[in-house]
Amino acid sequence: MNMSNIIANMILDMLKEDGETEIQRNELAQEIGCVPSQINYVISSRFTPEQGYTVESRRGGGGYIRITRAKYDKNAMIMHMVNTVGDSIDESAVRANVYNLKYQDIISASTAKLILAATSDKCLRDVPLNYRDTVRSSIFKQMLLNAI
Repeated sequence: MNMSNIIANMILDMLKEDGETEIQRNELAQEIGCVPSQINYVISSRFTPEQGYTVESRRGGGGYIRITRAKYDKNAMIMHMVNTVGDSIDESAVRANVYNLKYQDIISASTAKLILAATSDKCLRDVPLNYRDTVRSSIFKQMLLNAI
């Protein structure tokens, strides 16, 4: 297992109890045996709003990073996602959003597969490249709205 996965799994374990954790970057880095910038990288890439997390940080001697798993009911979560997607979205962002919805049991595994298939580059191969992310956004939002 690579270092990023180890860090992410450790943070996920900390989040399991109440959906919120505070970490001190330097202490966690020492515990794991990595540099503090690796902690930053994992947090900024795997604990994003698209993936259902909020991250707050306070710098200084008593500084911390607080990670909270967003808690929404099904309809609120889907509407939040529809409103934040915007006019275009790439395939990897759709994948992250769908993973988050599935992880929080907002959508079923079969619905997740359908959304990923319908918004894939393979499915949209006949759409000109400069329009693909716009079309993908429309398809994604409509599929989410129909999942409510």
